[in-house]
Amino acid sequence: MNILIFGPNGSGKGTQGGVVQGEYGIPLIETGVIFRTNIKGGTELGKKASVYINKGDLVPDEITIPMIINRLQEADCKKGWMLDGFPRNITQAEALDKALKERGITLDYVIEIVLDRQTSKNRIMGRRLCPKDNNHPNNIHIDAIKPDMVNGKMVCRVCGAENLTARSDDQDEAAIDKRHDIYYDTKTGTMSAVNYFRAISKMIEVDGGPSVGEVSKRLLAKLP
Repeated sequence: MNILIFGPNGSGKGTQGGVVQGEYGIPLIETGVIFRTNIKGGTELGKKASVYINKGDLVPDEITIPMIINRLQEADCKKGWMLDGFPRNITQAEALDKALKERGITLDYVIEIVLDRQTSKNRIMGRRLCPKDNNHPNNIHIDAIKPDMVNGKMVCRVCGAENLTARSDDQDEAAIDKRHDIYYDTKTGTMSAVNYFRAISKMIEVDGGPSVGEVSKRLLAKLP
């Protein structure tokens, strides 16, 4: 089963992608990992990509898409794959669709984790890190994982540790808004890519608002 997964920052897309990966035993393919693997491995495409990356420029689609296609044709993808982080705009969507069809690769499903912009932003800014274990989930804007309050102090809901902190990039509203500007743009941004595939593929929309477990349950119920 071959899948594209979309969702704004803060929607829980990565978490749900991991759930689907575990349920179906297919690799979760991320473009950032593909870049690093090609560059570290010294592939021809990796060498070309590093020229742009070292200058702080975006890697052109004519380099990125062949990298992705090569990855999707590796042995661990024979039973299927889930691609996360690409395409990000309508041009990339059209180019990826064309490349898949040219190689006879079928796209079975497109998953969209739907969440409104303000809720997505609140979730990002609401993340809090436990000083003992950063994997302890705490978020002041999600009821199910809100930190506990003890003697007027906010503490980790898992272990009770005090002095929860927030990542500086999670509090950078300008950066969050910029990423969301790209995602929610229906003309040229990521939502234009979502809508492109919506018109030609089997689309699965899941409300990202409920708890992680509930979203997972609804998502898996819509997959075969």
